Amino acid sequence: MVGDTLSVSFKASHEYRVWIVERPGVTLADDRLAALKQQCESVVRACLGGEVLDYGLFAEGDMAWGRSVITLVTRIADGQPVAFNAMPLLDVIRGGQREAVLHLGLVMVDPAERSGGLSWILYGLTCFALFLRQGMRPLWISSVTQVPAVVGMVAETFSNIYPGQGPTPQSFTHRHLAHQIMREHREAFGVGVDAEFDADRGVITNAYTGGSDNLKKTFAIAAKHRRDDYNAFCEAQLDYARGDDVLQIGTLDLAAGGRFLARSVPRSALPQLALQGALLLTGALLVPLIQWLDSSRPYGRLRART
Repeated sequence: MVGDTLSVSFKASHEYRVWIVERPGVTLADDRLAALKQQCESVVRACLGGEVLDYGLFAEGDMAWGRSVITLVTRIADGQPVAFNAMPLLDVIRGGQREAVLHLGLVMVDPAERSGGLSWILYGLTCFALFLRQGMRPLWISSVTQVPAVVGMVAETFSNIYPGQGPTPQSFTHRHLAHQIMREHREAFGVGVDAEFDADRGVITNAYTGGSDNLKKTFAIAAKHRRDDYNAFCEAQLDYARGDDVLQIGTLDLAAGGRFLARSVPRSALPQLALQGALLLTGALLVPLIQWLDSSRPYGRLRART
């Protein structure tokens, strides 16, 4: 932990090292930030045949680096970056209070490493670390995708997901957060101003005009989920020729955290994950208590002792 932001590095296996860093644009020194940018760009070029993206992290300016959580996976043998994800923290209002929705964001894996079992790191580990960091209070998440495998992964990993999680109805909070995300944060996931949003279905139409053009897929080549109902849902709800996306919103709560540990994390990684989790919980729970008991700091009526 660096101040109130997350910065964790550890070996996820004998092959890979993971670094999770929150808001690197404001927490890292210039040279370390430049190196991180170069590492992420090299993964993008490997995935897109030498091309680069021009939205999110890779748009002009460094604003996205100051509001995102980056997870970088490097190969231990030679230190080469092989995958990363970038999860923007989207500023919203919920229940009259300002908070952040964690957007699952951009995931890139070097094609040569896609059989390396990295999905648990790239899709769940960062969320789980932030969940522990905030004392296991429910964390709201969002995801924009047209890939059936990702739609199903989000529905099966997290709680209270709409749309795509059959028994979950759309609540006022789902709709309220979706409207805020579409109104204020389109640039975070490369959706242009001309895209429209069907709030009832949670579908963005004509979504690939805001910098994410290179990621548009046909249904035939989009990765499928092992359960056909997610594939059928996407085929029925999305117009792939036009370029539609699903905007899913839900929570990471204690039940979702348990599912992540039971289903996704390899047994070999559990000891290291337990150690990192204990450190994060110590920072989230014990440090505030120690500070509260410090009689040199003014807390007024909240003071435990005089």
